[in-house]
Amino acid sequence: MRPVKLAVVSAGLSEPSSTRLLADRLAEATRVALADQDTEAEITTVELRDVATEIAHNFTTGFAGGALREAIERVTEADGLIAVTPVFSASYSGLFKSFFDVLDNDALTGKPVLLGATGGTPRHSLVLEHAMRPLFSYLRTVTAPTAVYAATDDWAAADDGITPSLPRRVARAGGELAGLVAPRTSGRPRPQQEEVIPFEQQLAALRVEED
Repeated sequence: MRPVKLAVVSAGLSEPSSTRLLADRLAEATRVALADQDTEAEITTVELRDVATEIAHNFTTGFAGGALREAIERVTEADGLIAVTPVFSASYSGLFKSFFDVLDNDALTGKPVLLGATGGTPRHSLVLEHAMRPLFSYLRTVTAPTAVYAATDDWAAADDGITPSLPRRVARAGGELAGLVAPRTSGRPRPQQEEVIPFEQQLAALRVEED
């Protein structure tokens, strides 16, 4: 069984950044969940700020530079993707959107994706549903049910028994992505479909039994 290839895309602009921190935690949660299924994970991270200039050049020239080509290959060849962006103007960052704009429309079709976002206030948490999920639906990916938003206060907030803490949400999301990517490489045989007998044959068999 070959390792599951996970690509992590972080659109954080600072170093260090809370966006990269959330991306790393989601990747680790997925790795742990895969390990529980006896599946190894091979994780590569793409920092979009490192290829920002090449992304801009790609829009004006139509050609991707070497670093951008490598980033695109990591993302398109992965079995699963973790995509995390900071929130700007109540949506994903322009750098985040620009990277996915340079991909071919069919490059991510059917790929499992775990979504994450960071921001200063919980008020922007709906960015996951009104901006990010529609984007990846357009790209025809399979998004994990749980998307994770981390506001500034979430990093130190304890589990209050009502709203799941950030670690709990991260663990749940990682488990969901692991469940989506593991069958793609596990080599498990597909369940055999039940044979469908045409109605005419069933009717003929009943007539024989009656005779």
